[in-house]
Amino acid sequence: MNLYLLRHGIAVEPGTHGLTSDADRPLTPEGRRKLEIIAGAMRAMDLSYGLVLSSPYLRARETTEIITKALHLRTEVQFSDALVPSASPAKIISLIHHLAPPPADLLLVGHEPCLSKLISFLVCRKSDCAFVMKKGGLCKLSTESLQAGACAALDWLLTPKQMALMG
Repeated sequence: MNLYLLRHGIAVEPGTHGLTSDADRPLTPEGRRKLEIIAGAMRAMDLSYGLVLSSPYLRARETTEIITKALHLRTEVQFSDALVPSASPAKIISLIHHLAPPPADLLLVGHEPCLSKLISFLVCRKSDCAFVMKKGGLCKLSTESLQAGACAALDWLLTPKQMALMG
């Protein structure tokens, strides 16, 4: 299985007037523009997914919409609290284990620190290794058998600036 992890784009700051919760923070115009560039890089890499799992937070939902539209994906999109910022790697792994059948290529759209903890846990067997997902960053992990602990290889971790050079 190939796991692709995408952090949401640039969103309005926490505490912005008129927002009642962190979950309601939308992408900024700059965040939308940068995601279009990131989507171009993803097209250039010829990426496709059997399923997209996303955080239900607004900025992640908007990121998912931009990417799926730009890649012309007809893939099913599911939203899950397992991908909110405070979610544990174990919760994400459990979510994936309940997919029937699990897709060969899965895109997860979420937040920090959730995504970097997942990378750390799957690559290093602990959730405190120093992986950093930039806003709009994309990571690819590959695994033969998804399980708790070191079971995946880090194939690559791209920053938005690196993807802008590819698109």
